[in-house]
Amino acid sequence: MNEKLQGWINLYKPIGISSFSAIYKIKKKFNIKKIGHAGTLDPNAEGILPIAINKTTKLIPFINTSSKKYFFKIKWGEQTSTDDAEGEIINVSKIIPSEDSIKNIINNFLGYINQIPPKASAIKVNGKRAYTILRDKKNFNLREKKVFLKTIQFIESTNNTSNFFIECGKGFYVRSLARDIAYKLHTFGHTIEIKRTKVGNFDQKTSILLDDLLKIGQSELEFNFIHSSLSMLDDILAYEVEEERDLYDLSLGKKIFINKKKLIKSSLNSDKKALVFLSNKGNVVSFGKLTGDLFQPNKVLT
Repeated sequence: MNEKLQGWINLYKPIGISSFSAIYKIKKKFNIKKIGHAGTLDPNAEGILPIAINKTTKLIPFINTSSKKYFFKIKWGEQTSTDDAEGEIINVSKIIPSEDSIKNIINNFLGYINQIPPKASAIKVNGKRAYTILRDKKNFNLREKKVFLKTIQFIESTNNTSNFFIECGKGFYVRSLARDIAYKLHTFGHTIEIKRTKVGNFDQKTSILLDDLLKIGQSELEFNFIHSSLSMLDDILAYEVEEERDLYDLSLGKKIFINKKKLIKSSLNSDKKALVFLSNKGNVVSFGKLTGDLFQPNKVLT
């Protein structure tokens, strides 16, 4: 693959494979030099996994991971060691909450809440991953962390399960929410299905399944399934560079003057420094600070 090619793949990761394994398969299939992803998905969860190709990997920190959407299903009456179907059952209850009782309490979880991550998570405890300590069957506790839940919607219940849809912020654990909803209803519960339907500008409608992606040819990938590096970034100050001389100077890490009237978002005060993304034909070529009309590159992607 052309090493100058950059952009995003809006991947739909299946159940049963880690995020790392998914991107490794893509890297090997298409001979991509550098690849990375934003917002890890557990192996037992499916859904949207933003993937960056080559120099676009430098833009991963700017993906809007503060807006994620999930569908999930809770099985009532059982708590597991991992808060999902993979773990051992550690508590049981005969209480199956009614739809009315669920609707009465779910709004208590909206806004900023304190959440204890699942023990089968990647959080480090004394330098070790929590899931490693759990696998070694050692006893430990995790500290609660502040997370944000924007919306929660109860969909329906069937027998001993209930379906929900949420929009949440960065670092949110769906498995922990399921466990805590059950606690609030004086019972136990764990997730048996998790689907991530959106991460920032990456959504299910424009995604491609991993199996489908691995079946296509390299040229088809480049022309049909790679989104420009700028297109998946939102809420940013951007500017399209058209002059060859400016592109050349940027490639050398030099400062350039830009016309603030052509900024994609509103203009800045001349004394204010702001992070600006410069693009050429839809792909980011640099990002850095703007002081007045003078752009100083922090990173160059050409």
